[in-house]
Amino acid sequence: MKKLLCAAGLGLILSVSAASTYAEKVAVINVGEVFQNIATSKAVTKQLEKEFKERANELQNIEKDLQARAEKLQKSAAKPNEKDLQAFEAKRKDFLQKAQQFEQDNQRRQQEERNKILQTIKTATKAVAEKERYDAVVDVNAVLYPENSSSLKNITVLVIKKVK
Repeated sequence: MKKLLCAAGLGLILSVSAASTYAEKVAVINVGEVFQNIATSKAVTKQLEKEFKERANELQNIEKDLQARAEKLQKSAAKPNEKDLQAFEAKRKDFLQKAQQFEQDNQRRQQEERNKILQTIKTATKAVAEKERYDAVVDVNAVLYPENSSSLKNITVLVIKKVK
């Protein structure tokens, strides 16, 4: 029993010393901050707005038209015209379908562009980590014990400079 406790204690000491050796070679990065501070993400946002502006304006015009038709139908609620109701419902379904497609296309494009930017950040992070000889780089939000993270090097600024 005594030998087992000694072995467990020795194992614990060795694992702690190995972990402290590793801790010196770990850096942290705030990926969100890098993402927000690089000019590429701002340019991509403007590009996507420009790309989807025409479709967004079309949807807004259809929505205004639907609102006007709905008000007109409410005013004539006492004796609604079946043809007008059918036309309104067809237009509403068309609008919903276009709006859903617009949303899907917009989200898909945003994800594509976000992935490109994240790949750029990943490449820059790898270059900085290799230059500074870090074994691992962890997102600052993934650090479990932030009060102990003062010994970790934050390379966020270096990565931002590398990306720019």
